[in-house]
Amino acid sequence: MPFATVRGLKIRYEVIGDDGPWMTLATGGRRPCDEFIPIAKKFAAQGFRVLLHDRRNTGASDLLLESHETEEHTWADDLHELLGQLDARPAFISGSSSGARTSMLFAIKHPQATRGLMLIRPTGGDFAAKRLPDLYYDQFIRAAQDGGMAAVCATDAYKGRIALNPEHETTLMAIDPQHFIDVMEGLRALFVAGGGLPVMGVTDEELATITAPTIIIPGNDNTHASINGRIVHERIMGSELHQLPVEDQDVPIIEWAEWAEFEDEIVEVFTGFMRRVIANE
Repeated sequence: MPFATVRGLKIRYEVIGDDGPWMTLATGGRRPCDEFIPIAKKFAAQGFRVLLHDRRNTGASDLLLESHETEEHTWADDLHELLGQLDARPAFISGSSSGARTSMLFAIKHPQATRGLMLIRPTGGDFAAKRLPDLYYDQFIRAAQDGGMAAVCATDAYKGRIALNPEHETTLMAIDPQHFIDVMEGLRALFVAGGGLPVMGVTDEELATITAPTIIIPGNDNTHASINGRIVHERIMGSELHQLPVEDQDVPIIEWAEWAEFEDEIVEVFTGFMRRVIANE
């Protein structure tokens, strides 16, 4: 995959599809974009150009640890800049879980660049609010406190990022452990502040400003319970809701790979949505 310089950082990206309307797909958590390559190819086969990218501090993209705003806000602005460099605005903006939070914030911050909004597995509720701070921040704070940056590099998450880009180890080892802890604590505080909202990380007032055509596909685990998708649907005026043939399961998370059997339906639903939006423009 090539890299683009986005707001001073090298961001790894790939465009799948040679022509047609632009859309984006953002993965959940802090995972690299590779897991969405199979479904992106299916969208491309339907005549769309799909932008995938590793968000900063994920995958092979550059690391820059700051805590002046939530990561999702930062990622939304990075995506806006990357789309501009590719002459791809406006685009259909899509993502799953944290990618859905980023997509909603993109639509709020950059409405003129949002042709439509397609959300998969929105996050919310007490379980997610308790689980995700540890997953995203606390485990790395503990590692830095116990063993400095070498221990951070040894965590599964950062080992994966270093495997994709060995320069990450040099970057991480150059960071003062206390500075790393301070940044992680700052990001955690920002995340927790939005964790108790009905739609995690996005206020009702912000959701009410979304005017882009929107469709939501709810999830079915404790982190992405179906009720979360229905709440987003209620908060975004005029949005559509599509329920996959799944029932909620009492498990912390269902990995994206377990949803592979539903990719064809997701592609069919989203391509139909995009074509309707284009026809009505």
